[in-house]
Amino acid sequence: MRSIWNGAISFGLVSIPIKLVNATENHSISFRQIHKEDGGRIRYRKVCELEEREVSSAEIGKAYEDSDGSMIPITDEDLASLPLPTAKTIEIVAFVPAASIDPLQMDASYYLSANGVPAAKPYTLLREALKRSEKVAIAKYALRGRERLGMLRVVDDVIAMHGLLWPDEIRAPEGVAPEAPVSVRDAELDLADALMDTLGSVDLKTLHDDYREAVEELIAAKASGGAVAEKGPAERGGGKVLDLMSALESSVRAAKESRGDDEEAQVTQLPQRKQAAKKTQPAKKSTTKKAAAKKTTGAKKTSATKKTTEAKKTSQARNRRSSA
Repeated sequence: MRSIWNGAISFGLVSIPIKLVNATENHSISFRQIHKEDGGRIRYRKVCELEEREVSSAEIGKAYEDSDGSMIPITDEDLASLPLPTAKTIEIVAFVPAASIDPLQMDASYYLSANGVPAAKPYTLLREALKRSEKVAIAKYALRGRERLGMLRVVDDVIAMHGLLWPDEIRAPEGVAPEAPVSVRDAELDLADALMDTLGSVDLKTLHDDYREAVEELIAAKASGGAVAEKGPAERGGGKVLDLMSALESSVRAAKESRGDDEEAQVTQLPQRKQAAKKTQPAKKSTTKKAAAKKTTGAKKTSATKKTTEAKKTSQARNRRSSA
């Protein structure tokens, strides 16, 4: 990997010559601007506003624009003469627990490579000290014309440095959280926990950029003159969530199905459903009362029938006696 900066790590009185290399790379597909009518490239030219002519890079300097619009020229010599102790040094100022670094401060990432054989011993010493202490080093360094803050940590057998934003560059999250008071029930938290457990963990190496792959396929198809397969937009959940509990239940089931889990999702019963069940109980009582009423009516009819039959038999017996 090509180094982008050469200098040294200042570790107390120990100096470690190092080379700085980029730890990340950008795989995004870039496009050029063209004239739609004929496909000609659209280019931007640097023109001096006073002379109205294009100027070369060698003729271009830098300046600070004052509040009144006037330009104050600043040369590279002016900047080089400033007292900047970190111009060629990564100066370690403290060692702190990694958890004390706010992820919001994270910026670009670099690998620090030992520059030469003599640097191997102090480089290894710092690396092993970081490992044993389970801490990270906070350092100051200068890159691309400004002083920056960095964090050194161990990745495998290499010391990596993450650029950090200065604390005053982090905005306070004012006015971002919901202003209206919201209460969350335990049942909703239980379902959210169940969804988190079902989704589980993921190996980040298995994730990839689906959109970039689709763009590459589109470019390849156009370059070969073949037909471009039309694909509809990916189906995504969206819209207003009217029933949060139902959405969580469905999410748990969907997550289990996608992972091939045959077990049914453990779903907490909703309080509303319990209330609905209570409301249906009076209906059962009413049904029972009707059944009891039917039994009573049937019993009364049976008793009346028996009495009528007995009366008929008594009357017939009396008639027989009188005729005799």
